[in-house]
Amino acid sequence: MNAPDPSDERILRRIPLEILGLSAVLALAAWPLFDGPTALVFFAGGGLAALGFVWLKGSLTRFLLRDKAHALRGAILLYALRLVLICGAFFIIILLFPRKILAFGAGFSTLVPVFLAEGVGALLRLKTWKA
Repeated sequence: MNAPDPSDERILRRIPLEILGLSAVLALAAWPLFDGPTALVFFAGGGLAALGFVWLKGSLTRFLLRDKAHALRGAILLYALRLVLICGAFFIIILLFPRKILAFGAGFSTLVPVFLAEGVGALLRLKTWKA
């Protein structure tokens, strides 16, 4: 297995912070437009997305160090558990704040523009487009 590129590791450490930062900025922008609880739920969605990314990165690293058969079984079990936990978080938000679920989903979705920006940045830093 090849050693990881230090710039890749920096990007992977930076992504959860960028998710939290973007969700905080957008939550602050949502506060005057909607209300405080909506902004808080929006930020909570971004926080869950950042935690999910950190968990995913850590578990993927552990699974890549195992043999293939055990890694596949463990990964399927872990990602099923992860899906159940994410659905549980959405269910709790629906029960406690039924009118705020869109704000939570929007906050959770802040990882998409962060990934897009990091991908575009990585493409711009490439010296050549062909490997």
